[in-house]
Parts: sequence; structure tokens; C-alpha cells
Amino acid sequence: MKPTYEILVQGNNLRLKHDFLGIANVTLIRGRDGLMLFDTGGYISRLGLLKALRDRGIAPADIKTVFLSHLHFDHAHNVDLFAHARFVVSEREWEYSAHPHPDDLLMPWGIREQLSKSKVEFLSGEGQLDHGIHFFPAPGHTPGCYGLELETEDRGRVIIAGDAIKYAKEAILKRCDMAFDEVDVGTRTIQRILDRADRIVPGHFPELIRQPDGNFIWEESAPFELLVR
Repeated sequence: MKPTYEILVQGNNLRLKHDFLGIANVTLIRGRDGLMLFDTGGYISRLGLLKALRDRGIAPADIKTVFLSHLHFDHAHNVDLFAHARFVVSEREWEYSAHPHPDDLLMPWGIREQLSKSKVEFLSGEGQLDHGIHFFPAPGHTPGCYGLELETEDRGRVIIAGDAIKYAKEAILKRCDMAFDEVDVGTRTIQRILDRADRIVPGHFPELIRQPDGNFIWEESAPFELLVR
């Protein structure tokens, strides 16, 4: 059985003039060992995430593993909904979260304490998380960012990049934007992903698909509905 995936919460790169909306992609992965989430999104996506699971007949308790690409608020809030699960995060990101970059204001207070209530598995280097699911370091946005590479049946090599590639701009310019590590480090990560992927799930953008000329395009839109109440 090869892994399958689908985006439960569709992220986007919209922001306010001085603030972040922080709507990140949350991806459900079905692997040999059970259901896995890649990131849990921010509070702004909390109800939508629960609805997306419910619409698929999945309860939070059915999620066995939560893979956290990094620990920023828009990717690692809502971890309390899956306190029963095994959390997987890089050892480097865990260390970084205790002493983030002075300009990094996106690390939620109490995230280490919240995660410590559950089983946390720390990663270093590269390896296999499940059959056909490979983890790898993707530093740049933060020093401890990680991504997943999936060998799928019908979509080729899919890289769920998190904020290693946040939006199409980084894939087009092949340069890291908003780095709390080093821009050059993030740029090398982007190039690695572009070289290897048939499809990319960015952190805050629709899925990117490789074309015959090697460039990536997106075919899906990212709706953003606002309701006035």
C-alpha cells in the first residue's frame, strides 16, 4: 500500500497590512500505519479542521500521528485536539522553540509545555516514517523545519513542504522568503525540493504541479470566503 494524501484545510498567502491571517495547509495522509496529519493549523482553522475530519467520518482520536513541520502558531496550534497521538517534530526545532530568533514573533508561548503532555518523538537527519513516507530536514524558514516526501501510486513523488516553500513566489524565484535561519540555507532547501518533486504541497498555497519543462504551476484556486454577521 502506497500512501495517499488530501488537503483538509486549504491555506493561502493572504495577510493583513501589519499582521498575519496565518491560514496554513493541513494535510491528511493515509499510510500503512494509519492516519497522519501534517501540521494542525492555527486557531483560525480550528473549527474548519474538525469539520473536514467529521465530513470524512474521522474523529480526532482516529489520528495516530501528527507530523509538525515546525512549531509556529499557524502550523502547530490545535495540537491539543490530538493529545492522544504521537507527535513527531525535529529535535532542532524543539531546541529552537525555546530560544527563537529575536525577530521571530510567531512561536506560540506554551507550545513545548502543551506538546510535553503527549508522546513526542524527536527527529534528526533523514529517514522513513512509514512505508513510502520519507522525512527530511528543510531548514530556512526556521532552523528545524522538516518536510515529508511521499511515493504515491498515481501522483509520483509528492513533497509536503510546509513553510520550506510557503507559496508559489518561492518556487518561481527559487529563493527563500522570510527566513529566521539563513536565506541561503532556505534557498538550498527550495532547490532540493524543486529538483525532486513531481508535486509540492506548500505551506500557504494550492498544490504545485511539475510541468514537462520542469516549471511548476497550480491548477486549483484557494477560495477565501468572508461572512458578515
